[in-house]
Amino acid sequence: MSESTASSAAGHKAPSALGLLVAAAGVVYGDIGTSPLYTLKEVFAGHYGVQVNHDGVLGILSLIFWSLIWVVSIKYVLFILRADNEGEGGVMALTALARRATAAYPRLSGLLMLLGLFGTALFYGDSMITPAISVLSAVEGLEVALPAVSHWVLPVTVILLIGLFLIQKHGTARIGILFGPVMVVWFLVLGVLGIRGILQQPEVLHALKPWWAMNFFVSHPGLGVAILGAVVLALTGAEALYADMGHFGRRPITRAWFLLVLPGLVLNYFGQGALLLSDPSTARNPFYLLAPDWALMPMIVLATLATIIASQAVISGAFSLSHQAIQLGYVPRMLVQYTSSAEQGQIYISVVNWMLMVGVVLLVLGFGSSGALAAAYGVAVTTTMLIDTLLVASVVLLLWRFPRWLAIPVLLCFLFVDSLFFTANVPKVVQGGAFPVIAGIALFTLMTTWRRGKQSLIERLDESALPLPTFIDSVRLQPPHRVHGTAVFLAARPNAVPHALLHNLLHNQVLHERVVLLTVLTEDSPRVPAERRFQVDYYGEGFYRVILHFGFMDEPNVPNALRLSHLEDLDFSPMRTTYFLSRETVIPSRGIGMAYWREALFAFLLKNANSSMAYFQLPANRVIELGTQIEI
Repeated sequence: MSESTASSAAGHKAPSALGLLVAAAGVVYGDIGTSPLYTLKEVFAGHYGVQVNHDGVLGILSLIFWSLIWVVSIKYVLFILRADNEGEGGVMALTALARRATAAYPRLSGLLMLLGLFGTALFYGDSMITPAISVLSAVEGLEVALPAVSHWVLPVTVILLIGLFLIQKHGTARIGILFGPVMVVWFLVLGVLGIRGILQQPEVLHALKPWWAMNFFVSHPGLGVAILGAVVLALTGAEALYADMGHFGRRPITRAWFLLVLPGLVLNYFGQGALLLSDPSTARNPFYLLAPDWALMPMIVLATLATIIASQAVISGAFSLSHQAIQLGYVPRMLVQYTSSAEQGQIYISVVNWMLMVGVVLLVLGFGSSGALAAAYGVAVTTTMLIDTLLVASVVLLLWRFPRWLAIPVLLCFLFVDSLFFTANVPKVVQGGAFPVIAGIALFTLMTTWRRGKQSLIERLDESALPLPTFIDSVRLQPPHRVHGTAVFLAARPNAVPHALLHNLLHNQVLHERVVLLTVLTEDSPRVPAERRFQVDYYGEGFYRVILHFGFMDEPNVPNALRLSHLEDLDFSPMRTTYFLSRETVIPSRGIGMAYWREALFAFLLKNANSSMAYFQLPANRVIELGTQIEI
């Protein structure tokens, strides 16, 4: 929902602002909130060559602090959160905005669409790494508390993750109630532990000065950019602020960041830094060693809960993003199950769930430790951040038309910093970071193949399509036998006769007394209000052209939309309405269209895609499917 909608919706309860802030802390900040578990441990792991001394610790802390300020606070919270698509955020919503902004520039629009698709594909790679590294790093606390049971770290992690994916189909409404309070406790504990460490070494606060970050680059000319590959671990999850904006609105997310999350993170990082100054040997796990001995086991439990919540937020985000991609026509239709009657955004997509589960378990077993996984983490995140900047630049300059003298310098600064982080993570591709890249390329190939294949299929159908006015004239001249009821023929093109109609007339030699040619269009906006949902034209001879408009966040329930149309001439009652669908079977061919292997891939995807009957929630006993073979 948009910010205003969220505010009004929450306004029925007295503690609305506080309630939204707590909820935002639980859902939005789970990923970035668990970064202290592994960030400094990875920075001082040894392979980066950063010395655990006064200058090294203060330089790294300064880099982390100013990265949080510039990338998260300024770029995402204060800037990109304003680029909402009618209240919705995320790379798909931003891509839709960018396409709208560049409508007058087809080539630029196509390029930005491809960038958005690649950013979407990378998100799925990130959705696998986040649960793996987060939960694994939390359970690794057992190695500190109980070294004798360290061999149980991997089995416990796998069991927890599999259990998390198994409960997805039941919905997360009840568990979600606990998300906010648990994460509030988490951030408060982070802050308390950080203060405890800072009081022992107050000089660590000097790292608040940007001079220490600049000094690190000067004194480590070869290491300066490379170390950003580890510093970026403190920023993972920043893109979730934007992606989850539709659930809470901009203000609760902003308030939660500045009032709770940022202070908790900064205090904890500085507390870990103070511990490292006191005892460099604690670099093996500064997060857990910052806690007193008596609090170690409770911290492991709390950290495990926090990482499970972070993982849940990413998994839910993958479901939501998949739903948007289906609606916008970028991926094949999949069965979407709504797990809550009260919250529209709570959905479950089994294909996505099991794909993520297999990927996460393989990552945990393949890498074996959070330190090894950290090498794979960052490539997808920094690429997505870079894509976000490029997409939002087109919106700022072409849609909002901000003064260029102000917008261009700010955007160039964003681009420069994002490029530094991206460059620092490129070497990770050969250190394990190839996984999210390969996953992203594979999914990008799938999405572009589906999109191009659908276009080719429609073009082939258009070649043999009969214009609607010509068909109606022929019906007027040679009237076929008419039967009672309403026939609804789904058509991809508004101005052409559906193949199912031609086949039905050819084989059955009858027409219903009312024939509705129905086209479902998905807009670039998240939701379409009821007054703009329905568009109808009457052509005579009982023929109606109906266009239903849905947003990419709407539930495409066609029977409900038709029944709510309130048109006197059309009767869409269930027992008097029959739905006719075309089922195309694609035959790949060499020499025309896409590469043969892509045509074969598209044919496979089309064959296994969820049917229009299930996707549009048509009553199974009132549907007739007519098939046709198409060579592309």
